[in-house]
Amino acid sequence: MQLYKNHTLKIYNSLSGEKETFTPIHAGNVGMYVCGPTVYSNVHLGNVRTFMSFDMIFRYFLHLGYKVRYVRNITDVGHIVDDVDDGEDKIAKKARVEQLEPMEIVQRYTVDFHDVLTQFNFLPPSIEPTATGHIIEQIEIVKQIIDKGFGYESNGSVYFDVVKFNETNHYGKLSGRNIEDMLANTRDTDGQSDKKNPQDFALWKKAEPEHIMRWPSPWGVGFPGWHLECTAMSTKYLGETFDIHGGGMDLKFPHHECEIAQNEACTGQSPVNYWMHANMLTLNGKKMAKSTGNNILPSEIYNGGSPFLSKAFSANVARFFMMQAHYRSILDFTNDGILAAEKGFNRFMEGLDIAKGLQPGSTSTLDIATWKQNCYEAMNDDFNTPILIAQLFEGIRFVNLLNDEKETLTADDLKTLQETLHSFIFDVIGIKDEKDDANSSEKLDGVVDMLIGMRNEARANKNFALSDQIRDQLLALGIQLKDGKEGTSFSIQ
Repeated sequence: MQLYKNHTLKIYNSLSGEKETFTPIHAGNVGMYVCGPTVYSNVHLGNVRTFMSFDMIFRYFLHLGYKVRYVRNITDVGHIVDDVDDGEDKIAKKARVEQLEPMEIVQRYTVDFHDVLTQFNFLPPSIEPTATGHIIEQIEIVKQIIDKGFGYESNGSVYFDVVKFNETNHYGKLSGRNIEDMLANTRDTDGQSDKKNPQDFALWKKAEPEHIMRWPSPWGVGFPGWHLECTAMSTKYLGETFDIHGGGMDLKFPHHECEIAQNEACTGQSPVNYWMHANMLTLNGKKMAKSTGNNILPSEIYNGGSPFLSKAFSANVARFFMMQAHYRSILDFTNDGILAAEKGFNRFMEGLDIAKGLQPGSTSTLDIATWKQNCYEAMNDDFNTPILIAQLFEGIRFVNLLNDEKETLTADDLKTLQETLHSFIFDVIGIKDEKDDANSSEKLDGVVDMLIGMRNEARANKNFALSDQIRDQLLALGIQLKDGKEGTSFSIQ
């Protein structure tokens, strides 16, 4: 259903600093690019919150009936330590420390990233490109920037000329920075840099002999700058101008500012209509940081292994907790906070169970149409999930009133209440329906038990060919049968 035709969606645009009515470039279609992880370490809970915000946004667009191309990249080269132009690539450094190939590091932490997001019930993006898979495209963009007069080669590296660009464009418009102030506040020792200006940033870096990750280019052997990959991949899959670019608040400068400059240098136009930034997650009022120990890994939430938590919590509860804050607000993660979220989550799930068994009446004494509209208005106001959740709890209050026979709903209104609760909590908020998993497990158990019975009958009739066929085909599906004194059991491999 094309619900978007009946809804006006407002999005806070970081570029204008205002909420703006969302109008896609192509009617009924959304192109969204979100900066993904640099895969040199385990994904932390703050990263999860950022990606969860855009998973929710992706889900709501789908719910409204848009056709969405959601691109989220994997940074597997080019991200220099401390986000500067000099020093080691984060992945190359980790590979050197652990004495592994860089792609071993990339594989290990990409798998971890996907495992964590699966645990939290993320939808996969439409495309998940890697920086190393788009070296050719990045080199071509560097050539274009040089040809337009905004890039220069120096000692085997290529830099973006920020001062030259700022003569005809505005470098700093996303972050609200002024180039003159930036230059005045930057100290750069003469003779120690290949840059014309301290604010210039690397498009292509010369690879020193000890640098592991390296590719040939017109300027010598090297590797791409961190900012370049997102320009290459976003425009390749979404076009020179697309609808939404998202990421964490910390990426606004310099990463996204540099992306805008690169795109405008190549095409002469702004690359993105709506810039969206998700805010950070703190822990007990302080910034999360591995170096200080003020940090929780996602796995420590559901295995109870963190000293900051009194018990283990399900990934569903953690997701529900995070959705209770607006994506642009700082969220403080505390033990008391997630305990309260767990109570609310359990109350909500109990209400959903009660809703399934409600019976309709002949009249409606509750205004379900207005309540449903309030749910949509919350999400249409820049994806305001805390207001949505408050409305959903109002829906659960309705459920309890109906269950206590204090109110009544017609069959149509009752169906609207049930379907609205279900679609917003599972499809939009992204809570995993654990009862569906349980039902699927029960059905699988029943099917396998039936096949075990057929196999036992085949063995009793000495039809060993059929018996072996059932065993082998189940094994091919990852289900291993185990014959014992108590009968035949099975395990999923």
